Amino acid sequence: MNLSFFDQFTSPCLLGIPLILLSMLLPTLLIPPSSNRLYTNRLSTIMLWLTNLVMKQLMLPLEKKSHKWALILMSLIMFLLMINLLGLLPYTFTPTTQLSMNMALALPLWLATVLTGLRNQPSTSLGHLLPEGTPTLLIPALIMIETTSLLIRPLALGVRLTANLTAGHLLIQLISTAAITLLPTMPTISLLTSLVLLLLTILEMAVAMIQAYVFTLLLSLYLQENT
Repeated sequence: MNLSFFDQFTSPCLLGIPLILLSMLLPTLLIPPSSNRLYTNRLSTIMLWLTNLVMKQLMLPLEKKSHKWALILMSLIMFLLMINLLGLLPYTFTPTTQLSMNMALALPLWLATVLTGLRNQPSTSLGHLLPEGTPTLLIPALIMIETTSLLIRPLALGVRLTANLTAGHLLIQLISTAAITLLPTMPTISLLTSLVLLLLTILEMAVAMIQAYVFTLLLSLYLQENT
């Protein structure tokens, strides 16, 4: 039973070939095609308005020289958002439930923010490792603690995204299994369980959007510290 619950997190295969790459490329089909008109339809207008609103919030704490990251951050949040939401559809696979993929996103982007800070303002970036006014005896310990907290950031990014989505999918499968099992014997309880499942699905949609935003927001805050 436990293995069947976690089978949903294994990448589907066709002829022994994992289809995770195909599921990652699927969100690109939702991008509106190019056209001579500025806005092709109402859907693209709403998408552009939401993208502009979110990017304003992400770019607000950053200086103008950091706005060159806008395209990367916008692509990242749209990518995570579409993958998380598409993973809630029946008979689909969510690549962001894989820690390896989330770490492959978090580690290079975090390292890019750190290298940007070391290149542009090395003194300020290294100064974050030692707060001002620290007693002499505590300097080695604080440097080790701050260095550890700096190195653990990409792990926290990847684990947070993986854990939230995995927990939500497991809850949905557990409650749906309970609703199907109780249907022949206790239809009233099964109906109430199905209502809870509907509410949980709506909550999981909100979690999918929030986690994509939080992942990108934390990267923008790391960038703010290094610019």
